[in-house]
Formats: sequence, structure tokens, C-alpha cells
Amino acid sequence: MRQDYARRAGAAPVICGLLLAALSACGGAAVQHGSDGTSGAAGRRGGTSPGVAAATGVPGVGDRLLRRIPAVSRQVVAVYGDGKDSADATVVLYSRRGRAWERVRSWQGHNGKKGWTAEHHAGDNRSPVGVFTLTDAGGVLADPGTRLPYTRSDSFAAPRWWARSHWHDFDYVIAIDYNRVKGAPPDDPARPEGEDKGGWIWLHMDHGSGTSACVSLSRAAMEYLLRTLDPDRHPVVVMGDRDALKDWGPSWRS
Repeated sequence: MRQDYARRAGAAPVICGLLLAALSACGGAAVQHGSDGTSGAAGRRGGTSPGVAAATGVPGVGDRLLRRIPAVSRQVVAVYGDGKDSADATVVLYSRRGRAWERVRSWQGHNGKKGWTAEHHAGDNRSPVGVFTLTDAGGVLADPGTRLPYTRSDSFAAPRWWARSHWHDFDYVIAIDYNRVKGAPPDDPARPEGEDKGGWIWLHMDHGSGTSACVSLSRAAMEYLLRTLDPDRHPVVVMGDRDALKDWGPSWRS
């Protein structure tokens, strides 16, 4: 059930405690250090011209992960990590037209500061490899015109005792449906698979370095995704380092 966090300001001690945990899960560990694809130069320029990719699948993504993309999905946000232990990534938005995947736009981004893992757990500073739906959004700023359910609340704001570079991390967020309840605000505390599996893994605004597990992008990129992702097209994120995306399976480990 969707909760209106803005209306629950009177429960500040409880909500603030949950939110600090949430924000720490997404980027708080990076504050201790004063911080928070497709290969080639084109992915690093912050945008590309649309082009039709191979009809057989999303470029750089192997069959095992492709089979996890729902048949109804018509939008894929692909996060191509530079390496298993790298915090750098290229993020590409693809749109399906008939049997073809069209490369719409790409941006430079960041993932977990320690890279990627197939068995994410709370505090490992690695982003989870896999395919996850994108169903809910929110942030400190007003809805920029997204079709996704959007929760606007000051409770998303990063604490001002964090490094200044992190203050706008959660101005816009899109929840990655990893160990969370779909249809709830991104900061909902429910963990269906247990606390040890971690959570509050989001697409959010970038501060120039790795995160605790989230994927971060520029404000312009977040605004574009929020205005473009459409629930009727069942968007998903496919994420991992390039090697894992090509050959992910039960034997792949962090």
C-alpha cells in the first residue's frame, strides 16, 4: 500500500530513523570517504543518436539474463559496469520497436564503489547483478512529469552532516525493485527477503563517484528517464559489469 510520507511528519523520530537507514543503504557509506555498457567513447559523451540494435536481444546481454526480461517489457535501462570491481558504468536506454531494440540515449554513471555481485547483502558496497522492474519514483523535488507513481517528500533529503557533494543525491530517485514491495514509495522500509539482503537500491542523482549499491546518473539523465519511462511499457533495468551481463549464471559470484 502506498504511504504518504509527507503527511506523517508528526512521526518524525520513527520516520527519520527509517530514512537515515534508507539513505545510508543507498549512499551513506560513501560519506565516510567524502564521496557517494556498451563500450566505446560514444557512451561517455552523455548522449548518443538513436540507432537500431540487433533484433535478437539487448546488446552485450547474454541469453540467461535476456530470458529474465518480461516478454511485455518495451523499455530497458541497461547498466554496463566497467569491471567487476569498478564503480564506473555506462547507462543506456533501449526502446523496443517490434523485434528490434532501439538505442535511445546513453550516459556516464556510477554503481557500487566496490563493483558488482550476484549475491548482494547489506553493507557490501556492491551493486546487485540482474534484471529488476522499475515501478516507483520519488524525491525531494516536484514530479518533473513522469508517468511512474511519484512520491515527493522532503524526507528524501540527505542529512546536512553528509558531505556537501551528497546533498542532492536524492532530489530524484527511481526505485530498483530489488527486495522491496512494488507499488510502495522508494523509501518504504519493507524487505520481503529479509534485512540481510539489503535494499533501498535506486537510480538516483550522481555526485561523481561510487555509491553503496545504487546506480547514479546526472540530473539531466534522471529527468529524461523520469519523463520517458512508461508503466504501460513495463520498464526494467538490466545491470551488472560487462562480463557478468554476457555470461551471468548460478556460478557467477562476487
